[in-house]
Amino acid sequence: MRREFKIYRRLTKILLLSSLEYKGWWLMLISIMITLSTDAFALILLFLRFGNIGEWSMERILLIYVIASTAYGLAKIICVGFEDFPWQMIQRGEFDRFLLRPCSLFTQIIGSRFRLPRCAWAITGVAAMIWLLSRLGVPFSLFNAAVLVFALIGGFLTYTGIFIIVSGVAFFTVQGLDWIYVFTSASRQVTRCPVDYVPKFLRNVLTFIMPLLIISYYPAALMCGWDEPEFTGLLALPVGVVFFSLSLLIWKIGVRHYKSTGS
Repeated sequence: MRREFKIYRRLTKILLLSSLEYKGWWLMLISIMITLSTDAFALILLFLRFGNIGEWSMERILLIYVIASTAYGLAKIICVGFEDFPWQMIQRGEFDRFLLRPCSLFTQIIGSRFRLPRCAWAITGVAAMIWLLSRLGVPFSLFNAAVLVFALIGGFLTYTGIFIIVSGVAFFTVQGLDWIYVFTSASRQVTRCPVDYVPKFLRNVLTFIMPLLIISYYPAALMCGWDEPEFTGLLALPVGVVFFSLSLLIWKIGVRHYKSTGS
């Protein structure tokens, strides 16, 4: 494990230094930060015009959305190699080169891509969460900090798991399945709706199949003292680990059935 981490760190360092060679990298970073900051403007304008929805305030909704978005952003920063895998490595035949190297396939793939401007996801997300928690009157404590960190790690593992599942299936389909991204980009939009108003079927899907609510809503409920069982706010990390482990199983099945691209 230590050797693999050292290899990943070296690969990431090389990619980071190469990204810094582009003199305008900081403009791209600022551009993404502005885009992310204005992403929720439509929701904010609706609340300013019509007010709260029952006990659901703008800050409540935004906190859930920001937790999910930040976890998604972390997955896109660290594991972009798996996000691009079906198109970059299966269709173009680049995966064959990875099989020849005496190193873990997982380490090689996550270390094969790094996009510096995407770090704006983490910067913007952390700043927004701190502001929203202060607006909601949530006191700073080690417990709340731990709940938030566990939620982000669990969310990161969950979204990374989806990228890995798509990559594993690509061994059979030879291309990515775009519809599966309904559980990533599209699913995050559901958090803009008060959970009480989400249809029961969709709420069950986003709890037991794609655990979006477990990594966003329930941790927020625990930190803010909303009317939910306390233990549900602590499930983000273990659920994320389980989801990630299942995705690795699908990945390994796909690797075993890989037939190579031929000549």
